[in-house]
Amino acid sequence: MVVPAKTETITTDATEGSSAPVAVSGGGESVSPEKKPEEDSLWKFFLIALGVGLATCLTPCVYPLIPMTVSFFIKQKGGVGKAFLYGASIIGIYVLFGTIVAASLGQAAPNFISTHWIPNLLFFTIFIIFGLSFLGLFEIQLPSKFVNNVDAQSDRGGLIGIFFMAFTLALVSFSCTGPFVGSLLGLGSSGQFIKPIIGMFGFGLGLASPFVLLALSPELLKKIPKSGGWMNTIKVFFGFLELALALKFFSTVDQTYHWRILDREIYLAIWIAIFTLMGLHLLGKFLMPHDDKVEKLSVPRLMVALAVFSFVVYLIPGMFGAPLKAMSGLLPPTETQDFVLSKSSGESSVNQDSDFPKSVKYSSFLKLPHGLQGFFDYKEAVAYAKKVNKPIFIDFTGHGCVNCRKMEASVWVDSEVLKRLREDYVVVALYVDDKTELPKNEWFTSKDDGLEKSTLGDQNLDFEITKFNANAQPYYCLVNPNDDAKPLVVPRAFNQDIPAFIKFLDEGKALFAERIK
Repeated sequence: MVVPAKTETITTDATEGSSAPVAVSGGGESVSPEKKPEEDSLWKFFLIALGVGLATCLTPCVYPLIPMTVSFFIKQKGGVGKAFLYGASIIGIYVLFGTIVAASLGQAAPNFISTHWIPNLLFFTIFIIFGLSFLGLFEIQLPSKFVNNVDAQSDRGGLIGIFFMAFTLALVSFSCTGPFVGSLLGLGSSGQFIKPIIGMFGFGLGLASPFVLLALSPELLKKIPKSGGWMNTIKVFFGFLELALALKFFSTVDQTYHWRILDREIYLAIWIAIFTLMGLHLLGKFLMPHDDKVEKLSVPRLMVALAVFSFVVYLIPGMFGAPLKAMSGLLPPTETQDFVLSKSSGESSVNQDSDFPKSVKYSSFLKLPHGLQGFFDYKEAVAYAKKVNKPIFIDFTGHGCVNCRKMEASVWVDSEVLKRLREDYVVVALYVDDKTELPKNEWFTSKDDGLEKSTLGDQNLDFEITKFNANAQPYYCLVNPNDDAKPLVVPRAFNQDIPAFIKFLDEGKALFAERIK
């Protein structure tokens, strides 16, 4: 992975945690591009949406309609084919909705949505409303006149009638499906342009599957459980989950604007309370509106309750500073926590540089993970790197970047990685979503888009775009401080392969040593 000194071409996708193919030219060795993680991200999101669609089938608004609708189809000539058309219509309706949302957001929207306070507080509010709706405080319903008019169209027969039957299902079940759909679109809108469409396809497929599968095997209709209070238990379960997920949106704003309202221990305390209540509700220790009294505890219900309480037990050490690696992408960073029982492993195992400046720009509100010494301003990092004769490790990161936290918790924490970052590099973390407004004499007009860059995050993102032709986060660049920010090796994006990351750091160090001889 040798980058020739003359010409580099580095191209990335405009997606958090993604990297498009990287080509290196100029007479040197060609470099194979890293595997793009956005494909895995889309698959994971599709599977989540599929699971949510299947879960929606168990809610009081949908489950009672399944046997009735399937019985209607199997009694007709060509009923299986009509059931397939019905399922395809359900999928098509939600895909169309996802496409409209994606088109209205546009290609440039994800960066704005993922960091600005307006969309994040809007999604926070929406998730809270949806959560309270699932808990039984109120029901979200569409106008009955509109629903009845659509339902009347389903009597027309043929393909049009089947389509309007599917449309009627979507409308009638809105009080249960609406929060699911809104949540998926909220999560999907901060990712790739295609993500809302993928999410709605997965959701529609999950919702349509029972109708089609039961039409293929009508004998199973006699074996499915009867409707009952257990369906409302599922709604309440998802209500608590919506409240927990709402915190992520508020946390993003809290970090990017440095409000310090929802620090890590407060976030964890709320989560512990929410999931404890969820577990107690599953055990029938208290009832919500529309709940039936729990006479006997079923085995599946007990197992879910055990899983929830196990999760609560897992979260509790985080109140004292435990890293909780499995949740690193959802929780605020440990650096926001006021009380840490003990320092993380390796934090003080290596002596810090004695020449390191006592005062670092922006260090009053920005911190590096694992006790690393470093900078938050590139020019300041260059000056120090020249002084100590070391290459620079640039970490393009963000407060709202889930994959950045995953890398810090699973890769940076490795003792060999930490050793190299401490001893071999000058680390500079450039937050691309920080909303700190800089003094007017530091503002500039971007050569890339012609817009004025007045905040710390905007200037860091502009630096990443203009110098490295990239806007992914995380994005790691190893540069020679004497060579105008030219990469020593091909930059890396999100990849949790620790040996590959160590090799990346070692190659950068070796190339730097060669060039300064």
